[in-house]
Amino acid sequence: MQFLFRDHLLDTDRRELSREQVPVSVEPQVFDLVVHLMENRDRVVSKDELIDKIWHGRSVSESTLTSRINAARKAVGDNGANQALIRTIARKGFRFVGDVQTQLGAAAPEPGRAVQAQTALALPDRPAIAVLPFTNMSGDREQEYFSDGISEDIITALSKLRWFFVVARNSSFVYKGRAVHIHEVARELGVRYVVEGSVRRSGERLRISAQLNDVSTGSHLWAERYDRELADVFAVQDEITEAIVAAIEPQLYAAESFRAQQKPPGSLDAWDLVMRALSHYWRITREDNAAAQALLEKATAIDPAYGKALGLLATSHIFGAHMGWADMAMTVPVAERAALAAVEADREDAFAHHGLAYTYLFRRRFDDSLAEFELTLKLNPNFAMAHAFYGVTLCYAGRWQDGDAAARRALRLSPRDPLAAIYCGVAAYAQFIGRNYEASIQLARESMRQRADFVGAHRVLTAAAGMLGDAQLAASALQGLHRTQPGLTLAWLTRELPMQRAEDREHYLEGFRRAGMR
Repeated sequence: MQFLFRDHLLDTDRRELSREQVPVSVEPQVFDLVVHLMENRDRVVSKDELIDKIWHGRSVSESTLTSRINAARKAVGDNGANQALIRTIARKGFRFVGDVQTQLGAAAPEPGRAVQAQTALALPDRPAIAVLPFTNMSGDREQEYFSDGISEDIITALSKLRWFFVVARNSSFVYKGRAVHIHEVARELGVRYVVEGSVRRSGERLRISAQLNDVSTGSHLWAERYDRELADVFAVQDEITEAIVAAIEPQLYAAESFRAQQKPPGSLDAWDLVMRALSHYWRITREDNAAAQALLEKATAIDPAYGKALGLLATSHIFGAHMGWADMAMTVPVAERAALAAVEADREDAFAHHGLAYTYLFRRRFDDSLAEFELTLKLNPNFAMAHAFYGVTLCYAGRWQDGDAAARRALRLSPRDPLAAIYCGVAAYAQFIGRNYEASIQLARESMRQRADFVGAHRVLTAAAGMLGDAQLAASALQGLHRTQPGLTLAWLTRELPMQRAEDREHYLEGFRRAGMR
């Protein structure tokens, strides 16, 4: 169904809102709120009804509801002063009062039919991406279902990443079988990023190639090739989809972060500030972590119910204390407030639950922490950072084999991730707990190769060298550790690291003692 009002068009089938054919970036909850008000514009919609419909009856604060109503007004060109479209009815609720015309959604053009010339669509505020149908290079029309399936699955998986604007399948598949330049696709669909690829089958071997393009700069942000045995076609399809989506997400954030850094400071909105914050957080240094927190504080000042910003803020606070850059006792309550606010603001956002899970770990609430991480990964199975921090928690809970598997899954999902140094560090710590000291040292060195000042890798390297009995390496590692975390003592390690099993804590401390720490 399409709703036309003023100069806006809201399409419920495509879940798109546009103004004068220009896409308007709308968060999923806000979009649902606008649709519900518009569908029930003949009456007043109570607050309780909105909470039941949009939040499915969950407990929602007055400030969260007010924030979403304000965002809805902004999306449709209204404001709280005029209330020309969304009116507040005192003590009763809200009503959409604008003039609305309705029509059935336009049918998608037939495959292969040329897209008619149209005015280029302006880019929305959020990352807009189109996934083109993957090209079947096999010369076998029966393989079309597989190449189409890969494309459709990628569209579906990217659509679950709530902060991206993903063009619907019916729009991107218009280009199937056509020789069209990606600049034309970007112009006609109003996107900045385009994913394209190909599938080639030879016997029981399958090769899938994919690449992510930033059309505005003409650059290839990411490209990869996957070779697989075609034992189970659906399992291969799921595996490749997972790998592609997990690789694309951090690349999009990195590109958006770079773009935000080119903007004048006065023009930054909450999204831009979060993207800038991510670019600092990824560097995993004390100074950059503090810079990330400052930017996230600004983002949440602009939008107090911004779940992603609040969740990342909680994660940043706890990570800083975990690295020894802040007092843990003072930091945990601050992080917990941000994490709880994040979840209250948006219970479907993986970043929000990630922040709460990480905070619970340092509350020594291991079961709650693991449950929150598992919910995080249910919301976004391709969230590499969450897999790694889930691995840390599993290790601290005494399940080092599971922790190692989680860290390696993060690396497998996103091998070029800006946080890959952390993922290697987690795997190094898991191997230390398993008393595989040489493997631990190797992984710690790889982590430090990627991020020389990553404190976690220096710690594991020192403890592993101590337990291995390599006096020269242990002395060198301890010197490097004191350089990256000055003043570190056995007392601090005993007090701050949340290990559930006493034997794991004693094992770790013994490694530092043998390395010469006092």
